Amino acid sequence: MRKLKFFFIGLIPGLLIVFFILNKKGVSCSGYLPNSRVIAETLSKDFTYSEAFQAEMKTLKIDEKFLKDSIITKGEINFDKSDAQKKPCPSYLLTAPEVNPTYEITFEKCKENAHFISLKKLK
Repeated sequence: MRKLKFFFIGLIPGLLIVFFILNKKGVSCSGYLPNSRVIAETLSKDFTYSEAFQAEMKTLKIDEKFLKDSIITKGEINFDKSDAQKKPCPSYLLTAPEVNPTYEITFEKCKENAHFISLKKLK
């Protein structure tokens, strides 16, 4: 019983200290799953667009801010239709939003940039 008391006396302050330190640094655990990691890495890169992608953006009246904030951020990577092991730039298929997808985007995530290849409106 005494050992258990000492354990909790050390555990509780330790958890609080770790929580406050990580919270100050802005660390979150939401980027743990593969879908979240790919999206976060993609958003951190410079965007380049194919001519077909740019034409479709103009047709659908989508700007880069809407693409980043609404489509990519709320999207889901379809790993079955993606080639995540492709070298040097893995290619991914993203559908957005997760529920009742409206857009489908194909892109490659390279070291310095994310190259967007195709954009389709599904509905």
